Amino acid sequence: MANWIGIDVSKSTHKYRIVDDAGEAVGKAVTFANSRDGFDAFVQKLRALGEAKIALEATGPYWLALYDFLTNAGFKVTVLNPLQVNAFRGTGLRKTKCDSKDAYWIAEFLRIGYGKPMSVPEPAVQTLRELSRYRFALVDEICDHKRRVLGMLVRVFPEYEGLFSDVFLVSSMKLLETAATPEDILALDTDKLVELLHKASRGRFGQEKADLIREAAANTIGVSWLADAARIEIVSILQIVGFLELQVKQLEVELARLMESQCEFLTTVTGVGTVLGAAIVGEIVDIDRFETGKAFVAFAGIDPAVHQSGQFDGKQMHMSKRGSPHLRRALWLVACNAYREDPDMQAFYERKKAEGKHHNTIIGAIARKMAGRIYAVWKGNQPYRSAGPTEAGTLDGNQAQDQ
Repeated sequence: MANWIGIDVSKSTHKYRIVDDAGEAVGKAVTFANSRDGFDAFVQKLRALGEAKIALEATGPYWLALYDFLTNAGFKVTVLNPLQVNAFRGTGLRKTKCDSKDAYWIAEFLRIGYGKPMSVPEPAVQTLRELSRYRFALVDEICDHKRRVLGMLVRVFPEYEGLFSDVFLVSSMKLLETAATPEDILALDTDKLVELLHKASRGRFGQEKADLIREAAANTIGVSWLADAARIEIVSILQIVGFLELQVKQLEVELARLMESQCEFLTTVTGVGTVLGAAIVGEIVDIDRFETGKAFVAFAGIDPAVHQSGQFDGKQMHMSKRGSPHLRRALWLVACNAYREDPDMQAFYERKKAEGKHHNTIIGAIARKMAGRIYAVWKGNQPYRSAGPTEAGTLDGNQAQDQ
């Protein structure tokens, strides 16, 4: 007779409960510490039980150390999606939630084979996932800092944004690091300003740009009494941004190295570089989990959500936004790249734009098409080949499920 063991994980302690083949709880729930001694004691009890089938939820970051320890000790551990277990728990007559009950429902979920277990990444893929998510976090942090700079400029020098195509061009950032306020710019020697702009822009800017900047500074409507605070804040933030951007570049080098051993043809899809490819691989883990391209798209949460009830049929389609937001973000960025780089996607975009579709709606449709290409290339383990426009005006590359 098998022992079905459900483990409810938490930060400091874990709790397990045993269920027999008939679904009856065997004894009470037992707590053990989230420590080496606790793990060793738990393994001893598992070995004494004989045949043991073990399951735990992928709750936050707390499950991974226990999972790694048990698998290294020779046990097969099933990892379950907490959302699935929670839905299963709701089928009980008493919808209570406590650690001992949670452990029971996890064991029972495993016993009856309800749903599919999660795919646990291999260490190399797990590393890709961690570093890709960290890179996204750094990029978001950089954007937050840049918004703060823009907010300060609006108050002290609102005309500044119109002086450069992008406030965060190298030449603009070098200027702000040297002279962050209108007062600083006017105090800067004109020849030094011209030299700074010429050097930072590699010859694009010179005397004419310097004159425009000085004129704007002399006639600004900005708040002058904020100059001291603005100077400190802007220079400090730009230093942080520079440091974070360096970290992002170093991460991208490491992600490119790690991608050398993963899905070698993924980057043949237009718009998928090593950075976004790493994010996709890290979130998907195993493409064989999906039998069709539609299943892959649904997992990414970029499929249309249908709102229908009785005679009501919603016509406004929105993304379902299920699954990993990191994967969805990567596919959205792939679509943005493809829209700029792929002639077929450009033609598709213009056609939909002419039909009155919103930009984001079209990018969402392109993201679904790109997901189909990615699925076909990864599943078939072959480089992407565009078959050109079909009669319907959409792509059919690699005979992919690209529609």
